[in-house]
Amino acid sequence: MLVFVTGATGFVGSAVVKELLSAGHQVLGLARSDAGAASLVAVGAAVHRGSLQDLESLRRGAALADGVIHAAFIHDFSEFKANCETDRQVIETLGAALAGTDRPLLITSRTGLLSLGRPATEDDAAPSGPDVVPRVASEEAAAVVAARGVRVSIVRLPPSVHGDGDHGFVPMLIAIAREKGISVYVGDGFNRWPAVHRLDAARLYRVALEQARAGDRFHGVGEEGVPFRNIAALIGRRLNVPVISQSPEKAAAHFGWFAHFAGMDSPASSARTQQRLGWRATQPGLIADLDRDTYFKT
Repeated sequence: MLVFVTGATGFVGSAVVKELLSAGHQVLGLARSDAGAASLVAVGAAVHRGSLQDLESLRRGAALADGVIHAAFIHDFSEFKANCETDRQVIETLGAALAGTDRPLLITSRTGLLSLGRPATEDDAAPSGPDVVPRVASEEAAAVVAARGVRVSIVRLPPSVHGDGDHGFVPMLIAIAREKGISVYVGDGFNRWPAVHRLDAARLYRVALEQARAGDRFHGVGEEGVPFRNIAALIGRRLNVPVISQSPEKAAAHFGWFAHFAGMDSPASSARTQQRLGWRATQPGLIADLDRDTYFKT
């Protein structure tokens, strides 16, 4: 297939591009900048200039392709709700370009939407209502385009997608611990983060695009739930700083806007994804991957 990939130069998307190319697909990658375009050309992908804010560029890219993987998201948490609404518009635009064609659209969501006190499964629908996490907009948009006959499916990624080049939640934790001289977990620290290596996630996107049916939901989860205190303990050991528990109130001051994620208990299963697609995580787990100098270089 010729696959249009948004986020093609990002942490996950760049791995998706290489995975698709290695499997014999062609890639048309979205690029905002000359540097991004050059990085796509270097790995053998074609370039489509545009951005998430330029909906017409997205429509044109999707119209050219045999399938679409939407792996981009604007990771500016100071404008999180607005960025979630941008994602809604992007998904609806991509879906409109594919309506009536049976060409697949694979979008990205998060397992963190499903904090159920038990491992969330692919059968669990995203919550609804006025108090839900704004990121639910992505799955709401998927439902809208599905109702228009688009063959849309969803990959839910966990809080930690780790590996070389990671600039997500774990590097944020390391930076906070380095700045404040302590590595903190909330309460007993047994709240759980699911995790996956970026290369395993990339392989999932590829096999999901090849095999997905309309309405499928997949979980890109290599580990169902890593206790947060284990993450904090490793960071403390690596930085040689104390590892301490704090109450939710103290942790809110310590972590700031990140406190919600530090206290989140959102285990998730990928058993149905594994059974449906034959996908298995084969890369190192979060703790083993984190226990490398790469994560602690200043």
